[in-house]
Amino acid sequence: MAASGARSCNLSGLLPAQTSLEYALLDAVTQEEKDGLVYQYLQKVDGWEQDLSVPEFPEGLEWLNTEEPISVYKDLCGKVVVLDFFTYCCINCIHLLPDLHALEHTYSDKDGLLIVGVHSAKFPNEKVLDNIRSAVLRYNITHPVVNDADASLWQELEVSCWPTLIILGPRGNMLFSLIGEGHKEKLFLYTSIALKYYKDRGQIRANKIGIKLYKDSLPPSPLLFPGKITVDHVSNRLVIADTGHHRILVVWKNGRIQYSIGGPNPGRKDGIFSESSFNSPQGVAIMNNIIYVADTENHLIRKIDLEAEMVSTVAGIGIQGTDKEGGAKGDEQPISSPWDVVFGRSGSEVQRDNILWIAMAGTHQIWALLLDCGRLPKKNELKEGTCLRFAGSGNEENRNNAYPHKAGFAQPSGLSLASEDPWSCLFVADSESSTVRTVSLKDGAVKHLVGGERDPMNLFAFGDVDGVGISARLQHPLGVTWDKKRNLLYVADSYNHKIKVVDPKTKNCTTLAGTGNASNIISSSFTDSTFNEPGGLCIGENGELLYVADTNNHQIKVLDLETKTVSVFPVFTSENAVVDGPCPAEKPKTLPKLPKSAPGVRLSPVAACPGQTLQFKLRLDLPSGTKLAEGASSCWFLSAEGNEWLLQGQVPSGEIKSISNQPTISLQIPGDCLSLEAILSISVFLYYCSADSSACMMKGILFSQPLQITGTQQDCIPPVELKYIF
Repeated sequence: MAASGARSCNLSGLLPAQTSLEYALLDAVTQEEKDGLVYQYLQKVDGWEQDLSVPEFPEGLEWLNTEEPISVYKDLCGKVVVLDFFTYCCINCIHLLPDLHALEHTYSDKDGLLIVGVHSAKFPNEKVLDNIRSAVLRYNITHPVVNDADASLWQELEVSCWPTLIILGPRGNMLFSLIGEGHKEKLFLYTSIALKYYKDRGQIRANKIGIKLYKDSLPPSPLLFPGKITVDHVSNRLVIADTGHHRILVVWKNGRIQYSIGGPNPGRKDGIFSESSFNSPQGVAIMNNIIYVADTENHLIRKIDLEAEMVSTVAGIGIQGTDKEGGAKGDEQPISSPWDVVFGRSGSEVQRDNILWIAMAGTHQIWALLLDCGRLPKKNELKEGTCLRFAGSGNEENRNNAYPHKAGFAQPSGLSLASEDPWSCLFVADSESSTVRTVSLKDGAVKHLVGGERDPMNLFAFGDVDGVGISARLQHPLGVTWDKKRNLLYVADSYNHKIKVVDPKTKNCTTLAGTGNASNIISSSFTDSTFNEPGGLCIGENGELLYVADTNNHQIKVLDLETKTVSVFPVFTSENAVVDGPCPAEKPKTLPKLPKSAPGVRLSPVAACPGQTLQFKLRLDLPSGTKLAEGASSCWFLSAEGNEWLLQGQVPSGEIKSISNQPTISLQIPGDCLSLEAILSISVFLYYCSADSSACMMKGILFSQPLQITGTQQDCIPPVELKYIF
């Protein structure tokens, strides 16, 4: 297709018309009104004398997930195209990917839609094709991606922000732009109406684009992009976040897998080990056979009980949150992309760890989850289960401040604790500012340790320079660990492919291991060994060994700090665990059937749109003089006969442990609804006894909730109360 009559342009040409459209959409009430406004906008833009044409992809660019380079004015002729300008380190770009996955699931190239990722690097390390290739695999990107290493398209179109989406018509003509994350509704509205508009005019072509996925060429591997690692100092085990396999591994020090929990595919499900699932988990912390997990892309904190062999959710609701204050009970508190976790104590007088510190990368903050009642600096006594912000304003900055809520972080991704004096602080790997910072455990003051620069708004002060304090340079560090034996801090300087060591007393930062080249050379010496974007690390064996999650090499490396040698930690299966998924030996949990005498309660219909979350609060009363039976699990579970699609990816069952604190059941309406009407069944089983336990019984009840699926965004739907007196 020729681009005659077109003029090369930038995004500013769209601004006046699209701004008018977006103001008009604010006043639109019904979906029909919104569709009509976008259709009229397209008539106007399509009728301009000259198209606002996107430039052709320059020759010689490197492509991924395609059989050959793609041309805007040949291969994409007759397609509605979404250009995603992204850089793979950016948390906002990562947040956008589920929206793009959902769009691809709704419309294919046969329908006339194609997404093209235009990778425009922030860091020098991100310009390297092999590193982009790893990110494409890690984030399951299946559409074509072009490496615009010199940002030529970015500059020509005057793109100014990661991420930016540009929607093109079938002539390479720019139609819309969306800046930043959180525009899913507009993305679907604009693309769906653009497809309809151009189909009405016969300009959409159904030809397929030659896709060749990089992931299809990879051999199987015991680990896939391991993100974080920790040591269980009591039981001689390691816990590995096998991020790319969406699972957690508990491994003996000889490398044999004891437990494989979750995987190989992403999901969000609590329950027994063989049923549970995670989505790109990162940080892990273990204490007393309990593992806490930063389940990053599910926006959850999960709890793994190794004795009960159960997984549960302790913070987050499974949807990306925007709340920057917190304060609710953990499983009712929305959170955003937790990246690391570490245990701590609320005061020197406290005898055991009662806080889980969280690096909340998505809101650029440090949060706390109270594992027991306790007190944070400058806070009143807090209840067990409370989840709230500790430090960080939520603005993406490199700002240090004596007041923790006025400080600013930029995608904090690694945590380590030095509870002893004189340190008494959290160390933070603040990846997007390329710094390591400290947060005082006494008053919350945030201070600089190494890297970055004094201007809090400059997030481009990165490099690879050994030095003191602000003269040192790091590049997107993702992990830190404290060596209590030597009073030293080790840093995974991820994009420099090095392990560095910092003396917090002098602020001196030097290279410990790695050449700076992204490769996988195992040498007898620290300086000759190489890494590839190491993401996490931890100290073991009383300070003798440093374990490193060498993420893009799909390995765990072991650095002997005494002999200065490097080795690869073996990971192998046994008869009780498998490499590529959960243990198949466990039988799925069977749920009891309701007694025929069980009463049924039909609830009033509820209208909801795809992506919206419904909550059901149990409000059950036992007969006077009775109590829940001990040793018998009262429970609830969900079913949707004939509409099983409604339950995909949901938590389908749970326990009722207390009548005084009954659970709230959440259900997110799937993005792809196969029916506009469905009935959700909520079955409840209660096992209870007389006060003297002389007689016990089981009672059941069935709540039926009719659902009406609508395309119109509903206001916040109040929780539905499930009341019944037995």
